[in-house]
Amino acid sequence: MFQDFTATASPENGPPRIEALRQKLSQAGLAGFLVPRADAHQGEYVSDHDARLAWLTGFTGSAGFAVILADQAALFIDGRYTLAAGDQVDTGVLTLKNIPGDKLSDYLNEAVPEGGKIGFDAWLHTARQVEDLRKALRQGRTLIPIANPVDTIWEDQPPPPAGPAKPHPEHLSGKSHAVKRAEIADTLRKQGIATAVLTLPDSISWLLNIRGADLARIPVVQAFALINDAAKVQIFVDPAKIVPETAAHLGAEVAICRPEDFAEALAGLMGKVGVDRDSAPVWISERIAQGTAEVKWIQDPCRLPKACKTEAELSGVRQAQARDGTAMVEFLCWLDHHAPEGALSEIDVVRALEAKRRASNALCDISFDTICGSGPNGAIVHYRVTETTNRSIQMDSLLLVDSGAQYLDGTTDITRTIAVGQPPEGATRAFTLVLKGMIAISLARWPAGLAGRDLDALARQALWSAGFDYDHGTGHGVGAYLSVHEGPQNISRRGEAELHPGMILSNEPGYYKAGAYGIRIENLVVVAAATVPQGGDRPMLGFETLTYVPIDRRLIDPNLLTAAELEWLNNYHATVRQKLASSLSPEAAEWLVAATAPI
Repeated sequence: MFQDFTATASPENGPPRIEALRQKLSQAGLAGFLVPRADAHQGEYVSDHDARLAWLTGFTGSAGFAVILADQAALFIDGRYTLAAGDQVDTGVLTLKNIPGDKLSDYLNEAVPEGGKIGFDAWLHTARQVEDLRKALRQGRTLIPIANPVDTIWEDQPPPPAGPAKPHPEHLSGKSHAVKRAEIADTLRKQGIATAVLTLPDSISWLLNIRGADLARIPVVQAFALINDAAKVQIFVDPAKIVPETAAHLGAEVAICRPEDFAEALAGLMGKVGVDRDSAPVWISERIAQGTAEVKWIQDPCRLPKACKTEAELSGVRQAQARDGTAMVEFLCWLDHHAPEGALSEIDVVRALEAKRRASNALCDISFDTICGSGPNGAIVHYRVTETTNRSIQMDSLLLVDSGAQYLDGTTDITRTIAVGQPPEGATRAFTLVLKGMIAISLARWPAGLAGRDLDALARQALWSAGFDYDHGTGHGVGAYLSVHEGPQNISRRGEAELHPGMILSNEPGYYKAGAYGIRIENLVVVAAATVPQGGDRPMLGFETLTYVPIDRRLIDPNLLTAAELEWLNNYHATVRQKLASSLSPEAAEWLVAATAPI
């Protein structure tokens, strides 16, 4: 449960390991090799066994990939990690490339000579990734699937995870796995699909109402599964993970199979087989194609129903949010009392926040490694404090804390930016502009059928008017005691998934001044039916706010807020007082009254 503050990067990352990999490539007659952050399940978090990119290069971000060639190498990362990657990797060996501006195909076309073969692990790349890259490569440059050479040079590679799988209570899920299987089977029949391949651990865990311990922060079971149009499932998983209680829970219509039998099962499928080309390893579709079955590209059939939470799940999430809000207020009260003393560091803050959450006796884990950035560290979007980077909390600065928790009844994610002493020059204006964007999403109303990309500009409009923006999405989907980052829903320029009632998303615009401070304000919201104004002629949707924690009034310039925005803020703070006051210590309850006073 406890967060590790040691840095993964070491003098061994980078040059020595990259040179060892190059020797393997030379022996195989390859011009290069692709090293993604992903594992075979394409998840945000990977086990120690699958952390090949971090082991090889030192980069510990949650997205990115490296390209190792004979005479050069590059690390491709997005805007969230530009600053962090520069600190973690040897930029004399690895050239940093920024996604989406820099294209992998352009790099390979320029750096790899005609006739060059680029190796890749077919378990670690999706069918779409491989297909798109093959189309973009110039003639004479080819992709070759090979056994992963990183594994051959990683002598002390940890074993695969083997955490036990446990049943997840039906009163929290809202549906039995028999009902869920029947609904998915009905979807398959309507699409003319005999069997669907499931590769996402959170989809399998959701479908079968199980939770696991294979990964830190996300309570999933790493496995593969097949579900057919008769609602029967085969789950390919290390049998040691399935304790007797879980075997009884799964029952006779869920067959527990060994992972080594997966290839044979795929080759023996018949009819149309549904595969998600955006998440399934390309190895799977190619294996199916070796048999008599026909591959049909579909979206993972569990993603949409998993995203649309049941009433039982929403009830649990609301309870989890109230519990987490209590912990956050206790923490913010503690921080306000101790930060001015000048003795706290970022690590002290992270530990104190986790202790407040543990005090509930309901915490299963944090939902991701806490982001706690003081001053300039706050400008690093996905900053993760280590013993090396640990910074003291100084007066007259901003502190950005992005954190979350995993409880049996829900997953939380919240960001608050806190003033320590007097705010830096320009910070109050920037904070208020970010707040205006967060309120705009909170108040949004839209006709059913729109997607996250249709709302994203609402969060940015005030910042755009001032010439500012932020290089991340406005919101991501959130699971119910599952992944804190869940698809298909999101609020971003690329958010194409239609928003449906029951979908939980984050609402987190930001502003980052490099070398000075970072600002982000984040609440979780859930899509719900909205009241149609008199005279309206179509159904409307809106957001219900789930997070109830004060927003730092010391950083708000009320002159920049409209009357409607001030009304929302004061109503929000009044609701925070009403929901949390009775669960707080006397000191925190008194602090809350002042922190939520009307403006």
